[in-house]
Amino acid sequence: MPVLTVLAAPAVAHVSTQPIAAGVSTLSPGRVTAIVAALLALTSVALGGLALARFAGRISTGDGRIRAISALALGPMGMALGALVVATAEGGLGTGNGLGGGIVALMLGVLGTALGGRALARSHRAG
Repeated sequence: MPVLTVLAAPAVAHVSTQPIAAGVSTLSPGRVTAIVAALLALTSVALGGLALARFAGRISTGDGRIRAISALALGPMGMALGALVVATAEGGLGTGNGLGGGIVALMLGVLGTALGGRALARSHRAG
């Protein structure tokens, strides 16, 4: 057996066990799930913020209570999907598995849920 083959075999085995990074424009299932989770959580933040502004007297259109309840529903959905992506992502950030998007979805979901809960608490005090 040639010496070059013996030395190259461990390097080939090491390369084959590392996850392959997806291309920049490739939409992997992890990325798609992370995008959906982040959009749900971002919608929760927007609705929670609008509901909170409604009860603070800054805007007077729309039903703030419905927005607060919607934020409380969408925030945990975004967090759950984000947690699923984070738990199942193989490799680290930048591998194309949606790990970064899952982390963003978790943070936005917490923020949206907090804003929705605060707005709902204000709605109980206001009326």
